[in-house]
Amino acid sequence: MSYLEAIKTAIIIFPIIAFLFTIPFILYQYHKYGSINKLRVLIIYSFVLYLITIYFLVILPLPSIEEVENMTGRTIQLIPFSFIGDIARETNFNILYPSTYISTITHPSLYTMLFNIIMTIPFGMYLRYYYKCSLKKTIILTFFLSLFFELTQLTGLYGMYPRPYRLCDVDDLITNTLGGTIGYLLMGIVDDFLPTREKIDEETLEEGKKVSGFRRITLFFLDGFVCFFLGTILALFTNFKMMLIMFVIYYAVIPYFWKGKTLAGNFLNVKVSFPNMIFIRLMVRTIFQYFYYFILPICVLSVGMIIVNNADISSVGAIWTYLICFIIMFIFYLINIILILKNNRIYYDKMLKITYSSTINEVKEKGRNK
Repeated sequence: MSYLEAIKTAIIIFPIIAFLFTIPFILYQYHKYGSINKLRVLIIYSFVLYLITIYFLVILPLPSIEEVENMTGRTIQLIPFSFIGDIARETNFNILYPSTYISTITHPSLYTMLFNIIMTIPFGMYLRYYYKCSLKKTIILTFFLSLFFELTQLTGLYGMYPRPYRLCDVDDLITNTLGGTIGYLLMGIVDDFLPTREKIDEETLEEGKKVSGFRRITLFFLDGFVCFFLGTILALFTNFKMMLIMFVIYYAVIPYFWKGKTLAGNFLNVKVSFPNMIFIRLMVRTIFQYFYYFILPICVLSVGMIIVNNADISSVGAIWTYLICFIIMFIFYLINIILILKNNRIYYDKMLKITYSSTINEVKEKGRNK
């Protein structure tokens, strides 16, 4: 039952870990490849889920502090291959009597050893297939993964408990490392039936030559974050009117002198292009964006504040007024996100004949020339 509990907990926790992992993952993929490959997403996220699962298998179920305080058993076992003696001593296994096979297999001394091997087989498979590790490197990394688990147990979950509540066993290091090695060898059998890492990279880079709607959304939010961060720092030393100046500098001046790239655009390998790179186009677009995405939603909220302050309404009515304002703002931003995802270019870019193009080829070409 403890195994099922660990797997269930991992499945519950995984969405939270995946959410925290997603933003850096997206930024890294667009920075390196210019696009996000679905197979790569499946491989990496399944690997994350696998690591969470085996970690919980090691630490769960968690006992109470009182239970651990009353424990008197051993905390560490340093004799290699002692599990062989345990199997011989604790089971009635006899190779001449098949009737003893089932009871031996279901005995904890054997199935625990087998489980420790099986637990790290996927680790070796991932290391060989996606991370292109050699057999030697796979053995070393699997050993250190197992060592991390054993130290987690030996330290009582990093000091959370007064003593270890599980045995730190050198045999676990041996069987876990063996499992990773078996996984490496098994992947050699099925490796030819799967697309190679090089093929995945090639397809991703090819797809990265186009600027997808989701890449535009990522650029939009990263640009907004960087510009707001820089504008806030500037406003701390001057005044909030400098926010508009920073907005113009970030979205118009920098792209004009940097071949259509903002700071975020350079990181995500995206630039804006338009006929003759006329500066006035960038200025008009930047000022429009500032009022469209920043001033207009603030005006909606200001109207709500005016209604609340000047109308004779109850506190419940005030809450509903603000809630309606926030709903309107949410719908406004949602509609624009959908427009960008659907059309890649939003209407004001079409009017100004501004397009988005990928610079991933330029980056790769510079890398080859270095």
